[in-house]
Amino acid sequence: MKEKFAIGVDLGGTNIKCGIVNQDGKIIKKVSVETRASQGTEIILSQIKKAIELVLRENDKNIKGIGLGAPGIVKPEKGTVEYPPNLKGWGIVPLKKILEKEFKIPAYLENDANAAAIGELVFGSGKTLSNFILITLGTGVGGGIIYNGEIYRGPFGGAGEIGHISIDYKGRKCNCGSRGCIEAYWGNAQLVDRAKRSLRYHPNSLLKRIIKENNGVLTPLLINEAIKKGDEFATEFVKRSGRLLGFALASVVNILDIPDIIIGGGVAGFGRILFDSVEEGIKERVLKSQKERIKVRKAKLKNDAGTKGAAALVFHNK
Repeated sequence: MKEKFAIGVDLGGTNIKCGIVNQDGKIIKKVSVETRASQGTEIILSQIKKAIELVLRENDKNIKGIGLGAPGIVKPEKGTVEYPPNLKGWGIVPLKKILEKEFKIPAYLENDANAAAIGELVFGSGKTLSNFILITLGTGVGGGIIYNGEIYRGPFGGAGEIGHISIDYKGRKCNCGSRGCIEAYWGNAQLVDRAKRSLRYHPNSLLKRIIKENNGVLTPLLINEAIKKGDEFATEFVKRSGRLLGFALASVVNILDIPDIIIGGGVAGFGRILFDSVEEGIKERVLKSQKERIKVRKAKLKNDAGTKGAAALVFHNK
């Protein structure tokens, strides 16, 4: 059988990552260009085209289509990307039509978190599952729902906003305007802020020295460094945070009857300590009938989730 390839485009607020991916999920060639998000829609579109042209240069692969994952509201049936955050001046853009006219091959669009879920379904930890919930932990908390082997978008395309499940109606203020959303605890900046606040009561933590050595900067990566060095505060902080995420996911499991959870994104690098505490939190709050079914897995696509997930849109639609 002739090997098949797809182009995957990960449209981010800072960079556009683009690659040629084969049907086994291997990236053959990849590039990254600046999004230039503050310069308006036409410039962003030219940067998307530039990224695709760069991976196509001197390429003779059997490319079946272009897949693109974007933040914000994406309507695959209309072929539009609508009002993505952090992309200045971008309203409702018929991106599918624009790409197909430019490159003369089919194009498929999806919300970036949904694309990551489809990537795990086609290439990753969800290959053997028909139903699962994907959580991505990064700048925010994204979510994707795979139901009967397909992405579940909801009637208006907004399903899977798991980051905005509230675990405390009087809790931390979220960027969405609500309170107690799990994103207000697990977004990168929010996680770091909570750790710094808690450190006031743990002056002997190794994390204090690590922050000083890094000129006052703290990141999830540095928290993980402290965990690896045996710091008790950092370890307990991630365990407590994992349980909070588990409480939010328990509500999702109770509503959807889907006990398989896949966790991805940069913060998933905390590893087993995170997954075990998330599972503990889910089991603490989920209905008894679900407790023994709960299984938390690590996403496989890691740093290439955006590119591979976008390419998976092509293979999944064939």
